[in-house]
Amino acid sequence: MEKQVTIRKLETNDDMRLIQKLEREVWDMDPIPTHQTFTASKNGGILVGAFHEEKLIGFSYGFAGFNKGKSYLCSHMMGIHPDYQSQGIGRILKEQQRKEARDIGYDLITWTFDPLESKNAYLNTSRLYGICHTYLENCYGEMDDGLNRGLPTDRLQVEWWISSSRVENKWKPGPVRFQQPYRVTETPTGYPVIDMETTEAALSEEGVEVPIPKQFQQIKKEDPALAMDWRMKIRGIFQQLFADGFALVGVRKTEEAVQYYQFVPRNTIPLEQAERGE
Repeated sequence: MEKQVTIRKLETNDDMRLIQKLEREVWDMDPIPTHQTFTASKNGGILVGAFHEEKLIGFSYGFAGFNKGKSYLCSHMMGIHPDYQSQGIGRILKEQQRKEARDIGYDLITWTFDPLESKNAYLNTSRLYGICHTYLENCYGEMDDGLNRGLPTDRLQVEWWISSSRVENKWKPGPVRFQQPYRVTETPTGYPVIDMETTEAALSEEGVEVPIPKQFQQIKKEDPALAMDWRMKIRGIFQQLFADGFALVGVRKTEEAVQYYQFVPRNTIPLEQAERGE
């Protein structure tokens, strides 16, 4: 990264107002009230900011979660100023979030993302070593912002086991023969189409690859019917894979119009706490 970026926790009321300003610049929507983010920061929440020349250019916001006797961090929002996107700032923010979370005793961070946004999937699984095995249908209901308008807001839930062997040792599946049960064709305009007319043979016990379009937002703008086709077909495929015990662990990049999401049996992933040297 050419620009010199500094990272620090966001803890003051002035910091919360900086977040509000950046929220408007990133999403053009009403920001989270500062009394909410400030209170979260004092009660198990973690807010981290990226600065360039003292200007806030990126932030992550997480609050404390609790379920079935276990606490974890809900990483609810991350935003990068449009002028600073695709420069690795998101990953830097997540790594700092992980450090802060471990310092106060968390071992799990969760968040959600659109299953058809392959760049996010690559960061979340292939770079940060999170896993996904939960599919949330229409998670936020109808939304009218540019990224979500016109489609059900389906989401994958990421589990980032921040002290596990998977994360600490950057675990990836060993040599795996990934089955590719879904073919890709294309429209007359060159957009990829997933072909569901596939073999009914049992899925591989080693791993499965599923194609995802690289330019989903462009498809949404120019061919909404195709975008909906992708949404509904991927919903069915992922739900079946998760029901069969698979989890998403990585993204294989290609020079084609699609990337390939890689699934392996969830019980093969080392999620136990890694041993750490002194």
